[in-house]
Amino acid sequence: MTQPYLDFPYRIDGRGRTATTPEDDHIRDMIYQVLFTNPGERVNRPDFGCGIKSLVFMPNSDILAAAVQTLVKGSLQKWLEQEIQVQSVTVENVDSTLTVTVVYMIRGESGTRTGVFVAPA
Repeated sequence: MTQPYLDFPYRIDGRGRTATTPEDDHIRDMIYQVLFTNPGERVNRPDFGCGIKSLVFMPNSDILAAAVQTLVKGSLQKWLEQEIQVQSVTVENVDSTLTVTVVYMIRGESGTRTGVFVAPA
């Protein structure tokens, strides 16, 4: 049996206990946190995150998409290098919606997983 992890965002489950989640969901939660945390938001880790929420309203262009791909991949490799190996990152910016697709492998396991993340408006 695998160890349960704290669920994100933090909540209380139906039994009145801290909600937990399996490893796959926990890894996806960590990717979400890296993507949507702006640098400077965390007191003890001021450089944590990549802050893509702030890029949603930037003018849409191929150059912006390429820059976001590089930013996301670098941030995931920096902050989650012990947990995942990033295979690819694709970014789609349509109007005010920024969609990031991350293909990754969990370290120590075989098979890839895909996470699709949409920047909250």
